[in-house]
Amino acid sequence: WITRFCSLRGNEFFCEVDEDYIQDDFNLTGLNGLVPYYDYALDMVLDVEMPMEDSLTEEQQEIVESAAEMLYGLIHARYIVTNRGMHAMYEKYRTASFGRCPHVFCQGQPVLPVGLSDLPRNYTVNVFCPRCHGLFFPKSTRQANIDGAYFGTTFPHLYLMTHPDMIPAKPGQNYTPRVYGFKIHTSSLYYRNHEEGPLQIEHRSSRKSKSRQSRK
Repeated sequence: WITRFCSLRGNEFFCEVDEDYIQDDFNLTGLNGLVPYYDYALDMVLDVEMPMEDSLTEEQQEIVESAAEMLYGLIHARYIVTNRGMHAMYEKYRTASFGRCPHVFCQGQPVLPVGLSDLPRNYTVNVFCPRCHGLFFPKSTRQANIDGAYFGTTFPHLYLMTHPDMIPAKPGQNYTPRVYGFKIHTSSLYYRNHEEGPLQIEHRSSRKSKSRQSRK
């Protein structure tokens, strides 16, 4: 079931969770209160054959299949913050299976999946860029419909903290809007809904550098 689920179109973000991890009850603590038909769903994920006397109606079977997907997703969010899970996700990150940052100056930096909540049915999954720290929607609409809780709020940040050698340098450039070659002044209405424009940032940094030089 796990291999088939992960190979479905739109499920490319998922890695295959080891069955021995799923069979350890400690790793599933608290999930029975979140997933309907929990025991049936767990048996489906682990490919356990159901006894004839426990056969379900067609409607119940559909509910169990949906519950199995939710259960696997929530287990997946826990698994990918383990060493084995991070290694499995690294292979996908290395090949840019999660996509690339759309920010021009990030130069195609591979991204990592992240959720905005650890509870299901709140937000869909987003992708996080380790270079600019931007948050974006996945490029594929199928992937964009995946529940963000199946990746959790922790994974990309813990992954980078655990593998600091994988942290890329910040973009070397920032885009500066221009009209006929001239920078737009920060007093312009163009920046009305922005707290500060690029010129203010430049002025502040130059003032800081001047004050440091005067102290010396």
